[in-house]
Amino acid sequence: MDIHPFETAEASHAPTIRQFSIFLEDRVGQLVRLTRLFETTEIHILGMSVLYCVECAIIRLIVSDPDLCSELLSHANYPYTESEVAVVSVPPGNRGLLSIWSCLLGAEINVQYAYTLISRPQGRSSLVIQTENIEGAYRALVKRDFYVLTESDLRDDH
Repeated sequence: MDIHPFETAEASHAPTIRQFSIFLEDRVGQLVRLTRLFETTEIHILGMSVLYCVECAIIRLIVSDPDLCSELLSHANYPYTESEVAVVSVPPGNRGLLSIWSCLLGAEINVQYAYTLISRPQGRSSLVIQTENIEGAYRALVKRDFYVLTESDLRDDH
């Protein structure tokens, strides 16, 4: 029997952004404690989502320096995970969100959750999107001329 080493799929070409999901106890002051952790660093919190669950909260963050954030959270003993999300610049006008959702629907991409960034890279609102198929979402958005942000776009927006 011929045995070959495991092979992995080719690396994704989608410019994803790392999102941190931090797990906090359901206690008064935990969100302040987490936010204060960033106060003396060069890390900027650019996007945040708070999801309350039974006995805990999940805080999703997009930051200006993911590598440094990972070190900071680990050093402070916060339980967290990292995942990849797409961040797309919302087109101007009152149909911006509709055009993004229509694009993803046309590509049969299911949106699991979304939230906006606090900062406005390039002076425009941006939407963080988690899907079951980040690569497919990226291809669909770029094909329809949406601007999908990269981590370098976020680093430049302090």
